Amino acid sequence: MCGIVGIIGRDAVAADIVDALKRLEYRGYDSAGVATVEDGKLDRRRAEGKLKNLEARLAEAPLVGRLGIGHTRWATHGPPTETNAHPHMSGDVSVVHNGIIENFRTLKDELIADGIAFDTDTDTEVVAHLITRERHAGADPITSVHNTLQRLEGAFALAIVFAGEDNLMIGARNGPPLAVGHGSGEMYLGSDAVALAPFTDTITYLDDGDWVVLTRDSIDVDAEGNAVERAMTKSVASALMVDKGNHRHFMLKEIYEQPEVISHTLSHYADFAKGEVRDLGLDFSSISRVTISACGTAYYAGMVAKYWFERHARLPVDVDVASEMRYREAPMEEGGLTILVSQSGETADTLAALRYAKGCGQKIASIVNVRESTIARESDTIMPILAGPEIGVASTKAFTCQLAVLAALAIAAGKQRGHITPERERELVEALAEVPRHITHILRDETPYEALAQDLSKARDVLYLGRGISYPLALEGALKLKEISYIHAEGYAAGELKHGPIALIDENVPVIVVAPDDELFDKTVSNMQEVAARGGRIIFISETDPAKAGCPLEAALSVPDCHPFVGPLVHALPVQLIAYHTAVFMGTDVDQPRNLAKSVTVE
Repeated sequence: MCGIVGIIGRDAVAADIVDALKRLEYRGYDSAGVATVEDGKLDRRRAEGKLKNLEARLAEAPLVGRLGIGHTRWATHGPPTETNAHPHMSGDVSVVHNGIIENFRTLKDELIADGIAFDTDTDTEVVAHLITRERHAGADPITSVHNTLQRLEGAFALAIVFAGEDNLMIGARNGPPLAVGHGSGEMYLGSDAVALAPFTDTITYLDDGDWVVLTRDSIDVDAEGNAVERAMTKSVASALMVDKGNHRHFMLKEIYEQPEVISHTLSHYADFAKGEVRDLGLDFSSISRVTISACGTAYYAGMVAKYWFERHARLPVDVDVASEMRYREAPMEEGGLTILVSQSGETADTLAALRYAKGCGQKIASIVNVRESTIARESDTIMPILAGPEIGVASTKAFTCQLAVLAALAIAAGKQRGHITPERERELVEALAEVPRHITHILRDETPYEALAQDLSKARDVLYLGRGISYPLALEGALKLKEISYIHAEGYAAGELKHGPIALIDENVPVIVVAPDDELFDKTVSNMQEVAARGGRIIFISETDPAKAGCPLEAALSVPDCHPFVGPLVHALPVQLIAYHTAVFMGTDVDQPRNLAKSVTVE
């Protein structure tokens, strides 16, 4: 995740901005920069690599402005060079940005047609030029930002400053988090309260869709064209901890972080400017079979990947529960590829599976969240998911980031094996770029999930159904509900309903159906009608009209219409929110459910 820090101070702010950015280093980054307003002019320092390189630049050429913005960047559009590092500048505007501007190509073409030249490969530069164009048309800074925000599509957080304005900073949130810190004659902006902890403990968290105008003594928040009040809260964050922010639990915070972390994971594995996946360091052209091994939620991510690899790369995939894989002594082809998936990189059974596969002469690739972990160290290729610390025991953002990495791998495999054309590759990469926006849309209204939780809390048993690539989502949904609400739940392939589970159906059994409007939708509808005929209570998760279910529904949870390829990433959100709100209603320990550990390091 990129980090944003802004300070309107009484003294020079560059050093404080860098110190605040250091507290966000756990998010990961590949370049950094600071811009300040000094004597009415904008000036900046940027550097590739770690913050120590930026500090060296500032030591050589200090910035002494009392207002400034800083940024740590994960490369999304364009390589991690100093030229592409934030802040970006155009005329009298400087901008830092988290997230993805989905329509940047259209906007860039429009600006180029107006004679505007671009200096970087980034999507962020479009924002700076749009604001500058508004300024040249006579708009004041606030109006120019407002008009620009109306043109942007995607999930993003922004901090903006202007030459000649040493008491004005504007921020905007559309997905990725952004918080305002209150000081005495000073004001702060940050993507995490942890970054602001040394300066203030009084925080205003912006809601999704907010944009804010800051001065040293005021904060004015606007949402959908109307002035709104956002509460001030006392933060318990420190420089040495990950804070829950304004969320009740770490799990909910991590659910809400998904638009941002997924965008950075995807940008690590795909070049959105070119519409293609990056060189991921694996050669699929000569591989005849892939083995994926994992435990728990990571195993379900592997099951989703099986559908992707087999459909888009025509590459057979075996998915094994790691705790079973080595004991059945599966024959493995020397020179083949085994992919291990583990959030911690320390999962004992997955590590044992790795060592078994390596002993069989397999090439080892690991998808992990901790690059210094044992699994990572013993792998030939490491593919970090870049989700940042996940505190809640029930995995949320790590799961969707694992899916993001596996989706990119499947595209790469299909491309290398001649089953994905450049046009198809661009289509799939563009679909991935839209995922953060789709997730942001779902998170804008939790009301349906809160209402459903009251009914689910009374159930003793819950069934989840899904067909095709939605089947692993049914398994994941059932696992989540079991983990944190302690309600017995099972996931089934919808086609297996008549082979046993239908015997459980009565008016006391809720049946949650993941039903994307794909080529299998009609078959899923038939299964729902079988449930309804036996009095089952159906909760319908789909982007399509609930009337198409053709049977009574207890609840219908809408998701945005999305490309079928990215359906698993988008449909993961409803099953997470169902489990979370049910557990909250039941009063369980959401972040640390009984009998479970975050990392299972013993067999």
